[in-house]
Amino acid sequence: MRSRAHGGPEPGLPFLSLHTTVVLLTSFALGLVAGGLTALSGAPGAGSGLAAAGSAVPVLRSLIGPPAGACR
Repeated sequence: MRSRAHGGPEPGLPFLSLHTTVVLLTSFALGLVAGGLTALSGAPGAGSGLAAAGSAVPVLRSLIGPPAGACR
């Protein structure tokens, strides 16, 4: 077995886990919806989508559990 000089991830492993990908994509979609609704209402506040996406990440992380049988 060869040792990795720079300590990077093992070859063949995904960059992000399935759980992380689902959480980030869902929060991105919620941020787009919140930003779009804010823009359609005409209210100032360009950062509302960003704020919604950022605040959704911890909530979604706790609501969407890891796949059954996954080790932490």
